[in-house]
Amino acid sequence: MSHGGAARISSYASDAMRNRLNRLAVAIGGAGHSGSTLLGLVLGSHGDVFYAGEAKKSLFIGDEKKPLRKRVCKMCGPDCEVWSRFTVPPEPDLYEQLSRLTGRSVVVDSTKKPEWIRERRAEVDAGGGAHKIVYLVRDGRAVVNSRVRKYPELAPEVHVDQWIAQIQETDALVAERPDAAIQIRYEELATEPEATVRRVCEFLEVAFEPSMLAYESVPHHPLGGNTGTQSVVARAASIDSELAKIPNRSAGFYAGLRGGFSLDLRWRDELPDEVLRVFEARATETNERFRWEAR
Repeated sequence: MSHGGAARISSYASDAMRNRLNRLAVAIGGAGHSGSTLLGLVLGSHGDVFYAGEAKKSLFIGDEKKPLRKRVCKMCGPDCEVWSRFTVPPEPDLYEQLSRLTGRSVVVDSTKKPEWIRERRAEVDAGGGAHKIVYLVRDGRAVVNSRVRKYPELAPEVHVDQWIAQIQETDALVAERPDAAIQIRYEELATEPEATVRRVCEFLEVAFEPSMLAYESVPHHPLGGNTGTQSVVARAASIDSELAKIPNRSAGFYAGLRGGFSLDLRWRDELPDEVLRVFEARATETNERFRWEAR
């Protein structure tokens, strides 16, 4: 390639960076069942933030071999004003396309797989945007209990070891760019929501808006995510959707919620003794920095 051709390509790339609408891509990292859907909905209630849900599921859009709940908006279904216009593969990248579709400069993705986060971060870097990680953590006993409730057929060792692995992998991911990450506790989000959300907003360089705490009153368009939490939003908006219907296994906790924040400590009553013994034998050291006792 001639020097002139290289200069033109560099000029085009610079123009694309200057014209980029997506200012910031935010990954919510950590283990599943740690409150990422709740945090995502709260952040997505900001006027300049779009919560994409688990954006890795955008790969399934249009793939009728996948269950409907994995390839459409959990609130709107196939006719979603955002995802029905989304093109696969996204151009120029996932978060820039979503910013263009929504007019919001910050996009939040709660896909927690570290490799997905690394790949998307590299695309954002190449496009001239910024990328940050909110590392959401929760007492591992609560996480394992949620996993047991959802996947009772798996052995206790599988639940515990998978949680440990996800923590270790996320720790390694965060260590690659520690200044571009912040750690947040689910339990603090649930019990001190305003202070916690203000801290996240400061890190993301967006102004805190009190209306963010009323996340149930704002329209959302998530892919994937926790259906129980989403059912709170659907109920508040009178959305009658099977995609956001409370699962029977969680009806006791979510049926009475009308919004706001409620600390989920069901593990204290539900976690089987056998699973707790395995957890204590294998994960006590890992969980030391995440333990949450009554305060």
